[in-house]
Amino acid sequence: MKIIFATGNQNKMREIREILADFSDEILSMKEAGLSPEIVEDGETFDENALIKARAVYREQFRLTGERALVLADDSGLEIDALGGAPGVYSARFMGEDTPYDIKNAALIEKLADTPREERTARFRCAIAAVLPGGDELLTDASVEGLIAYEPSGANGFGYDPILFYPPRGCTLACLTDDEKNAVSHRGKALRKMRELLADKLYLLK
Repeated sequence: MKIIFATGNQNKMREIREILADFSDEILSMKEAGLSPEIVEDGETFDENALIKARAVYREQFRLTGERALVLADDSGLEIDALGGAPGVYSARFMGEDTPYDIKNAALIEKLADTPREERTARFRCAIAAVLPGGDELLTDASVEGLIAYEPSGANGFGYDPILFYPPRGCTLACLTDDEKNAVSHRGKALRKMRELLADKLYLLK
């Protein structure tokens, strides 16, 4: 079954294709599917924003082609406890969407300059929304807990990965291989939950 994922982020698409490889061999970004709906992410939670994106792409796909595809979308971000949960749902827009992440990461580390290790707790959270061909909706979410590092580390991953220290591995998420990261990441866990829900739902619809 063809899956359209409501993102233009190729780093996310790489992760998504790796995690869902045994579920579908045709996983397209909305750009690859020729879709560019206007999406206003004005939700107050990751769940709300994921549903907003999935619904918008689902409607656009049907409007343009008459096809009711399976559409997935995610909304994810970094929550830092010492900053009251910020940047949270504004993670992508923190300091502006076009601001390089090395600048964003440096700014967040600076904000925590006087924060002791035990108070640097943080997490990545991810919500995955699905709109099925018949219009039914599914939602999953997951998180990965860690600490904000004192300096960026690692060349893998993307976004805020270089500053989230993951205690079980003794390094930031950006130091892990793709397979290692997918096994423990917020997006990996949320996608695997969604894969299970989809497998059950689509089986019942046969």
